[in-house]
Amino acid sequence: MLNGLIKKILQLGYNVLGAAGMLFAFCSSPPVYANPASPAYRVTRTVALGGGERWDFVVFDPSGKRVYVAHGDHVTVVNETTGEVVGQIGPFPGGTHGIAVSTKTNQGYTDDGKAGTAAAFDLKSLKPLKQIKAAPDADAIVYEPVTGHIYVINGDSGSLTVIDPETNTTVSTIDVGAGLEPGVADGKGTLFVNGAANNEIVKIDARTNKVEAHWPMPACKTPHGLAMDPETRRLFATCANNVMVVVDAESGANVATLPIGSSTDGAAFDPIRKLIFSSNGDGTLSVVQEKDAQTFVLSDAIKTSPGARTMAIDPETGRLFLVAADVEKIDLPTKAGGRPHVTYVPNSLKLLYLDPVK
Repeated sequence: MLNGLIKKILQLGYNVLGAAGMLFAFCSSPPVYANPASPAYRVTRTVALGGGERWDFVVFDPSGKRVYVAHGDHVTVVNETTGEVVGQIGPFPGGTHGIAVSTKTNQGYTDDGKAGTAAAFDLKSLKPLKQIKAAPDADAIVYEPVTGHIYVINGDSGSLTVIDPETNTTVSTIDVGAGLEPGVADGKGTLFVNGAANNEIVKIDARTNKVEAHWPMPACKTPHGLAMDPETRRLFATCANNVMVVVDAESGANVATLPIGSSTDGAAFDPIRKLIFSSNGDGTLSVVQEKDAQTFVLSDAIKTSPGARTMAIDPETGRLFLVAADVEKIDLPTKAGGRPHVTYVPNSLKLLYLDPVK
């Protein structure tokens, strides 16, 4: 009965896109994903995360083989190999969002969004070490490997706070001037950030901490997820109006636009299989095959779980990590074009492992 109610409500509350015979549908979470028209994945593990149903980023650290999930007022840390919850970081009363890791200094970073601060923590003990002033709506956090700096993306404030992990002090503030969403480093000293307010990608030189370019994405409304193929120099922005825009990271040219599911909030790229993913709150995972720098093929959507809108990937194995909770009820949007309000079952938050079927 609840599933039927969910479907009826979502028909009113979400835009449903069909393409190449594909229907993005809100659905329950099945144990196996094996549509012959798309890459096959299956759930190999489910890890209970406890309370804090307001969740945001999930981040995988390849060096420590750990998965970090920001939810409620803390971050839960999971051993990828065993699926064991190894500890909690917090509490941060204003809510956690982003996570980044500086292996060289043995520190991680998260935030208190409401307080507008970043928090350094010890990777071994998981104990907070220092609160560092950022700006209101501190959100996504990116580690930039060339400088070794940490970039805190202050969403609504339209700025980035640059932290040196060697001293845990702010070395620069980059004022973009309009609302931002997540970013990605290219490994060569450049940072790309979704300009959510202006529907653009902002290019930043990490060596000088200067904005180099604003690249418009006319087909995109409010970019949320951002991933990159550093080999082909392609950026993949997932947008609130159910499209993924492919952008040339050298010129800023818009290369392709593809349909995706509703309520995207995350993107990932598999460098081995050359697959691009958009995690969608409507309970789907959109999949695009990168054939070459100019050719992108849309596959059928993979059914996931309601609300599984953020994601991370283990680039070596292709394992995907999604976060979801059980739905208790859904209220219709209060205004035209708004999103339904979802209430989740308390203490039902879980981390899903999705592995490619070999």
